Amino acid sequence: MAKTTQVRTYTVREGLLDEWAQRWKAEILPLLLEWGFAIGGAWVDREHNQFVWLITYEGPETFAERNAMYSDSPARKSMDLDPDDYLVTTEERTVEEWY
Repeated sequence: MAKTTQVRTYTVREGLLDEWAQRWKAEILPLLLEWGFAIGGAWVDREHNQFVWLITYEGPETFAERNAMYSDSPARKSMDLDPDDYLVTTEERTVEEWY
């Protein structure tokens, strides 16, 4: 099983950083955990209006396959949460553990 970790940096629309972070924690985080992802932390960068977090998956599917399964799940699709309402840009960087 391959272990994949991504650093995700989201630039959030002005004035919505706290709302995004709260909704992410209450709605998105529990579902990601149900789908077998691990979260290494989440931070807000108020100076740059960004939400930064680490997500890891280690399982039988690739990270991309598992992420697609999560995104296409009925639970995710039924959420009244469209990231485009909150996020201006997203950056996903796959990183390797160094030590």
